[in-house]
Amino acid sequence: MALATSRETREGAAGDLRAAPSGLFSFPDPVNEVSARLVAGAVVIMSLVTIAFDQPWLTAVIAYGFVARVLTGPTLSPLGQLVTRVVTPRLGVPPKPVSGPPKRFAQGMGATMSLTAAVLALGFGLRGAAYVILGLLVVAAVLESVFAYCLGCKIFGLLMRAGIVPQEVCERCGDIWAGDLRQPRGGPKSVAP
Repeated sequence: MALATSRETREGAAGDLRAAPSGLFSFPDPVNEVSARLVAGAVVIMSLVTIAFDQPWLTAVIAYGFVARVLTGPTLSPLGQLVTRVVTPRLGVPPKPVSGPPKRFAQGMGATMSLTAAVLALGFGLRGAAYVILGLLVVAAVLESVFAYCLGCKIFGLLMRAGIVPQEVCERCGDIWAGDLRQPRGGPKSVAP
């Protein structure tokens, strides 16, 4: 019964999964994969615009978005807010819940890459090196947005297998290699539909 109550607090009127934050610095769990893929698509577009039009200041905007999403989910991310509150609900696509910890790890990887690009471009004037890093970010974001292949989630799974990330961090991750992050190890339990 507690799970149903928790789920109800995460779902908006359109059925989009939304975090019921216990505080400002929380991350949704589960995450709507539809929204995650849309955010990744927007990251691809912003990164390509940055590179194609040689606009290094946009690296700071991209980095801010990743840091905000790592720390607060969509709460302090303008892109996250736009996608979760406006775009996803209007698509009329049912939510696809996936575990939050691997997605947060993937956002952390994006934050690391985009912050590195911003420091290189804005701090040291090394635009070429910054754009190479952004190019790598584009590859990862295209995999997520187009093919639903979360590179960061797979790395998170490898770290769990190696024992670096404890199983308790993401019990729902189950067998990450099967691609189903909705069921906990030991059998299915009710999670958002």
